Amino acid sequence: MSRLIEARKRLLRVRDVQHNQAVAALTHARDEASQIATNAERLARVREELFGEPGGTSGADLASKRELASRLERAGRQLDGALYDARQRIDARDAERIVADRDREIAERLKDKAKAAREARREARLAALPSYRRMQNRGPDE
Repeated sequence: MSRLIEARKRLLRVRDVQHNQAVAALTHARDEASQIATNAERLARVREELFGEPGGTSGADLASKRELASRLERAGRQLDGALYDARQRIDARDAERIVADRDREIAERLKDKAKAAREARREARLAALPSYRRMQNRGPDE
């Protein structure tokens, strides 16, 4: 029975590591999405500031600003796609974390069940012994 308990403890340690890895992957995915969102906001701010300056400008300045604005717009759209993908990865990592957490809880319950079965078996063995043997096995203070 103690081999079974050791196997359950080992399984619990494995499941705990898997859960920790899933949590780390989720945190990494959230950080990645946060960075992409921050970059998209910065791009939008730069694009807004591009045409915010009042005053006279030449045709060449307007053309270069327009070219820069179109490039910033394209980059912003690409970041929107990357942000969507990052959010999809967050959802996938969260689902993995939930599965790992469930598996860890199952392993913990199995370990507790094995311990309870060992205790029940021990108690049944003690109950089967004659009373003078019980006193010898348990000790006088129990």
